[in-house]
Amino acid sequence: MTLLALYSPRPGALHRTPAGWKLAALAGLSVLLFAVPELPVAATALAVVVLLALAGARLTARQVLAQVRPVWLWLAGLLAFHLVVTDLATGALAVLRLATLVLAAAVVTATSRVAELVAVIEWLLAPLRLVGVRPGRIGLAIAMTLRFIPLVAERAGRIREAQAARGATRPLFLLLVPLLVQVLQLAHTTAEALDARGADDEAPPRPFWRRS
Repeated sequence: MTLLALYSPRPGALHRTPAGWKLAALAGLSVLLFAVPELPVAATALAVVVLLALAGARLTARQVLAQVRPVWLWLAGLLAFHLVVTDLATGALAVLRLATLVLAAAVVTATSRVAELVAVIEWLLAPLRLVGVRPGRIGLAIAMTLRFIPLVAERAGRIREAQAARGATRPLFLLLVPLLVQVLQLAHTTAEALDARGADDEAPPRPFWRRS
């Protein structure tokens, strides 16, 4: 289970909460963590997010840990960097901030469908139509990004399993070559499908200063 493909259709208060409110809460949490650089605040925020993940999003403890596993090397590296450059307290604060935001994003995606999140983003970008921006295109790009990240992770897992089945003990970075080939093929196929459906046929809105 990956961070951006985590939607879990289980009944709960957070599932019934509009996606806009959850995104606003995530943004507010981000501001709070950096506006109040205190360890107790960051630790409390992490505890609250974990509680929401377990009780509100109905995730299991294993699923919660799975969200942190992909970034644990970054967390360890960040702590080690601060131990060398600054001090333990600063490093612990940075780690708590990152872990809290990762888990908070997991809670949002676990309780919101991608279509709901994209709809909120398109609504927020709607005023930019006045300057020629197409919110629908941005929403499509975001939706495809959210879809491709877990798909790429799945392809990487398949390649790793295939190499292990052949008895290959290659370093992890050697997975990048076959993975990059598959990603490029997937991107090309997707681009052809979008082009066949006329995804780029719609003329962009004219900026208001060019309208007669």
